[in-house]
Amino acid sequence: MRAAARIAARLALLAAAAPAALTAQVPPLILPQQSPEASVTQTVGLTEIAIHYHRPAVDKRKIWGGLVPFGEVWRAGANENTTISFSSAVAVEGQKLSAGTYGLHMIPTEKDWTVAFSNVSKAWGSFSYDPKEDALRVTVQPRKSAFEERLAYTFEDPTGDSVTAMLRWEELAVPIRIAVDTHAVTVESLRSQLRGLPRFSWQGWNGAAAYCLQNGVNLEEAETWADRSIGINENFTNLRTKAGFLEKKGDTKAAAELRSRALQIATETEINAYGYQLLGQKKYDEAIGIFQKNVKDYPKSWNACDSLAEAYMNKGDKKLAIEYYGKALAMTKDDAQKKRISEALAKLRG
Repeated sequence: MRAAARIAARLALLAAAAPAALTAQVPPLILPQQSPEASVTQTVGLTEIAIHYHRPAVDKRKIWGGLVPFGEVWRAGANENTTISFSSAVAVEGQKLSAGTYGLHMIPTEKDWTVAFSNVSKAWGSFSYDPKEDALRVTVQPRKSAFEERLAYTFEDPTGDSVTAMLRWEELAVPIRIAVDTHAVTVESLRSQLRGLPRFSWQGWNGAAAYCLQNGVNLEEAETWADRSIGINENFTNLRTKAGFLEKKGDTKAAAELRSRALQIATETEINAYGYQLLGQKKYDEAIGIFQKNVKDYPKSWNACDSLAEAYMNKGDKKLAIEYYGKALAMTKDDAQKKRISEALAKLRG
């Protein structure tokens, strides 16, 4: 009987402990958050910028100097600390900041605000924030804004090398100016890309060289890229790129010789594309000269005649535009092109 009593007592203890043990093993339920999670991203050149945060509501509360006290560090959102990440180095309010992910904290005042970028990006709010861990601190000036019920981050006024990250909540907007050296980032990216498959094509080397030539950056190295492209496959496109580098160095004679050679070996498609490039620059006479060459070299090409007609039309020479549109119409067998050319002729004659 004593043994039975001991067994019964042990079973009772196990039964009582079971719910607690079971509870410890069950993960918490996932329910809607009072301050929902959000992310916003922006690309500046090749640089990806992202802000991850939670969105508290005003909910009829006093926010500035109330829920968010002045003079105290704030998580710039709700729940975990807000984070901001940069895929390459940037300048924030004119100060350099390396690529990476940072905890974003702010110290609001009734005038200027301090924005801190902490090297610690995983923390609950700002409760463990330590200014010694800051990678950067900047000062910004908030401004009056339209009412925003839920805290929001936006990226505003993006350009090829800058953007403004904006915190908006209640009737306040806090701008943070971010700048990127897009050319430097792109050149570094090109070097990396040219270690991969693009290095085996003339297009890869030429495209990298042409970017640098067009933007006036990394010219010495980029000229060697143009040479690599020519070494793989000499053609109209890369010869003209090389000519551009020679012209930059003041060797106009050698540049002209390369451009002349490029025209001699150009295909119909290459000449046509170059003509449209000139047309886009409103260099009508030069474009007409290029299209005339194509018509001479490829007299049975409806497309060559069509392009020359368009150049004449852009210059305002209706008579010659009608003449070459007529030739193109007579040669093409494509119904869609016939319709388009016929409509162009009707407008010129009307």
